[in-house]
Amino acid sequence: MERRRDIARLFAQRYTIKGELSPQSMEWLTNILIPMRVLKGTMLLNEGEVCKYFYYLDRGLLRQVYKKKGQLLTEHIGYEGSMIMCIESLLNKEPSALSIETLEPCKIYALPYDDLSMMARSSFEFCNLLIDILKESLILSQHKADLLRFSSARERYEQMLAEHPEIIRRTPLHIVASYLQMTPETLSRVRAAVSAEQSI
Repeated sequence: MERRRDIARLFAQRYTIKGELSPQSMEWLTNILIPMRVLKGTMLLNEGEVCKYFYYLDRGLLRQVYKKKGQLLTEHIGYEGSMIMCIESLLNKEPSALSIETLEPCKIYALPYDDLSMMARSSFEFCNLLIDILKESLILSQHKADLLRFSSARERYEQMLAEHPEIIRRTPLHIVASYLQMTPETLSRVRAAVSAEQSI
């Protein structure tokens, strides 16, 4: 219960205007959080299922994937502090085109969307919390879209190295390459070039 309360407090600090919730709201948020321990290689959400939760990653590494021409491609990679959801499925209550797969053993706190949405209709605090969670997700999606649209393979790798070194350090090479929309061979060449320049 104490860790759930810590996570609820973190949500309040991160996603509300004042950085806090009333004691009653904090208690309610704490009580609806669902702690999950998930093994490596688990499909937290399968393609075709409806996403019902915001998943906060307290510990571990996971990715969102989709299928294209028989291959699993990486849409997003999250690690500690990430909030993960399949937003279109979540909001429209439709089957997801994405799956969520754990790349390490994970400790996750699931926040039920329907419960939060219900509270947001009558509570200014929870309305702001919901809006800010969705806003963060949309900004991250736009940031990635711009990175892929406007940056070279090397620029994509260097930006990830600067902003998310944990992903580079902990994620298999072929998954990083898929996320950055390049072949593993291209990523290997870029990494070698960057490492050679850094060692000079």
